[in-house]
Amino acid sequence: MAEISRIFDFPYHQLKTYNLEKALTSKLNGEWHSISSQEYVDQANAISRGLLRLGIKPNDKIAVISTTNRTEWNVLDIGVLQTGAQNVPIYPTISKEDYEYILNHSEAIYCFVSDAEILEKLNAIKDKTKLKGIYSFDDVSNEKNWKEILELGKDTSNQAEVEERKTNVTPDDLATLIYTSGTTGRPKGVMLTHNNLVSNVLDSEKRVPFDYGQSKALSFLPVCHVFERMILYLYQHCGVEIYFAESIEKMGDNLKEIQPNVMTAVPRLYEKVYDKIVAKGSDLSGIKKALFFWAVDLGLKYEPYGANGWWYETQLKLARKLIFSKWKEGLGGKLDLMVSGSAALQPRLTRVFAAAEMPIMEGYGLTETSPVISVNDLRNGGFRVGTVGRVIDHVDIKIAKDGEIMVKGPNVMKGYFKDPEKTAEVMTDGYFHTGDIGEVDKDGFLKITDRKKEMFKTSGGKYVAPALLENQFKQSRFIEQIMVIGEGEKMPAALIQVNYEFVDEWAKRHKLTFNSKQEIVSNQKLRDRIQEEVDEANQKFGHWEQIKKFEITPDVWSIEGGHLTPTMKMKRKVIKEIYKDLIEKIYRP
Repeated sequence: MAEISRIFDFPYHQLKTYNLEKALTSKLNGEWHSISSQEYVDQANAISRGLLRLGIKPNDKIAVISTTNRTEWNVLDIGVLQTGAQNVPIYPTISKEDYEYILNHSEAIYCFVSDAEILEKLNAIKDKTKLKGIYSFDDVSNEKNWKEILELGKDTSNQAEVEERKTNVTPDDLATLIYTSGTTGRPKGVMLTHNNLVSNVLDSEKRVPFDYGQSKALSFLPVCHVFERMILYLYQHCGVEIYFAESIEKMGDNLKEIQPNVMTAVPRLYEKVYDKIVAKGSDLSGIKKALFFWAVDLGLKYEPYGANGWWYETQLKLARKLIFSKWKEGLGGKLDLMVSGSAALQPRLTRVFAAAEMPIMEGYGLTETSPVISVNDLRNGGFRVGTVGRVIDHVDIKIAKDGEIMVKGPNVMKGYFKDPEKTAEVMTDGYFHTGDIGEVDKDGFLKITDRKKEMFKTSGGKYVAPALLENQFKQSRFIEQIMVIGEGEKMPAALIQVNYEFVDEWAKRHKLTFNSKQEIVSNQKLRDRIQEEVDEANQKFGHWEQIKKFEITPDVWSIEGGHLTPTMKMKRKVIKEIYKDLIEKIYRP
């Protein structure tokens, strides 16, 4: 087999090496539908032939907007890349104004969408773009369907032209423009080459233990995000069957149906899974409840490689048999590995899931680094709680004088599309400025301590690292989201969105009735209880860092509400603007 050097080499490698019957599987009308490795390659070639008949030229841009991950996305991706054109994935949840900006900035000439809802948003702005056509994956009446391109490509007489296009694509050619969801300002188009992504797949592969040709994966993180996209290429390379989850709401059902061996997620999802498990434990009574929380407490003290000694390991064996095995069963029964990226994972989750024999391997990276820079690996002593693992092969990092992590390697982007100034701002001698503050310990494990841009100084001149505080406070079951504020102010404070589901349970236990979120926000008994949680978490920090005041926000922070990016990161600037009255109340009552 020729060396893999371009993204579209992965399906061919899979076909030759594993020839899976179920390469990609999506659910349609309540039924799982699979395509084989052979069908994957055949359909991708049909798409390429169809696109050539539409007149697609090398370096043309084709946008894709999909609400869920699905088989069609992957087939289209390979079909586009084989023609020398570029795939521009767009987050489905952004505004139509952002659609318009990205479509125009990227100069996309065709757009593929998943469903009627996205079509509606797109139709409202398509006249202000260069789009020649829009195709839908779902059947939508009076709209073009992607099957028309497959039909157009049925005639194989121009396959030689497809082969010629493929041959002309070099590893250093641009493969995709990924517009960062960005917590501030207009999205930037990150230019990633074939080699950026291929090198990242091959260098990350050594850290992920798959049963090649046998493993199953459940995919649901947005594939428009580089983390999941790279992981999908990695699965294809390793002969892993890929199943696309229907939605976050149906994750639990899908896990039980598919029984995957691996999945990837952002910390927010692992937090929700853990909270659900603990909530079920709270409903138990007597000896069952006591045993449940004994196991949880044991799990929270977990250290890898038997570091806690024989007595701890003996108890853990019992906890696994009595309690943790049921956790695993609830998540399908075969989940041996979970991977986390995009934001900091709370160490308590790393510990408790590893204790439950479903270790979460936390990694670190950015869109601009394709994305993986480092990742934990349970094998060869490569797992350390509270770190993002060791740096992968062929990637070099250095820590600048101010603590910023700088990265160099084949995974570092070509630059920002049409923006040489912004590119120059983040590059120094081939090193990319990550904007993250970190340190490397004596054993080579990387630890992220904060976002450079998010650190702030109080009016007393003391530095505060909000992410560290937020991660600690979110361990409270009362707190769903928290944002630490206080730049230029005399003290740090916080905006808190309570976990409404848990607060409802708590209210019932305390014979309280809330008729609205506003009543919850203003209830003194609840505020006092949250104050206890704040006081407890504050003990872990220096006096100048401690949260002196907080306000509870009256609504749920969401992607739709503009509070969060599509990968569930807080848009700090937006949140500050939304709750400026609450901030005034804290600092200028």
